[in-house]
Amino acid sequence: MKTISRSTATAMVVMLVALAAAGGCQTTPKTEAKRESLQEQAQAAISRLQGEDPGLRQVMERGYGHAIFPSVGKGGVIVGGAYGQGVVYEQGQRSGYADLKQATVGAQLGGQTFSELIVFENRDAMERFKSNQLTFAANASAVAIKSGAAASARYDNGVMIFTHPNGGLMFEASVGGQQFTYRAGEGGPTTRDAETAHTETTRTETRTRTSPDSNRDGGGAKMEVEVGK
Repeated sequence: MKTISRSTATAMVVMLVALAAAGGCQTTPKTEAKRESLQEQAQAAISRLQGEDPGLRQVMERGYGHAIFPSVGKGGVIVGGAYGQGVVYEQGQRSGYADLKQATVGAQLGGQTFSELIVFENRDAMERFKSNQLTFAANASAVAIKSGAAASARYDNGVMIFTHPNGGLMFEASVGGQQFTYRAGEGGPTTRDAETAHTETTRTETRTRTSPDSNRDGGGAKMEVEVGK
């Protein structure tokens, strides 16, 4: 019978506990002040990334949507892993929030944090993310933001991944094994809202119909009519 060492068993237990704790995290910030703070951090991160590479703006404008995680770092919620909280935008509108969890991180990360931007090529890729079905493979790689980097970036399975360190020396951020949890929030349409807006438009108009009797009375009968679906 194959056995495992005590150190390996301890590491496995720690990881399971950490993942369980991360699973109970609140994807949407609990208070309005925290939501506003995260949104401000997200916009600041986007401005910083676009400042490093102006070509990133065009990539984002051509994409269907994006998720921005202002600060992804080692430790915190996941012992020995990484965690980050971000804001999700769809067709130019904020649609919700997301958690990023990563069981293990490369040794190159150290104590530094980095910003991560995920650009979605189309609606299908966005829906996979919103359905919590997007997971990066162990060998997944990201484009390190620098001048001209966005121009040569290519979509892989409907997404582009960009990273940039938050201060300190440049390093290659590891994104392999990342998992995401999405939750619709204030400030944008849910998936159902978006589908309804594309498939159904109803309006009510009021028009006046005159009958012989109403002419004698000098008035008109008003009727509300619902038209068009």
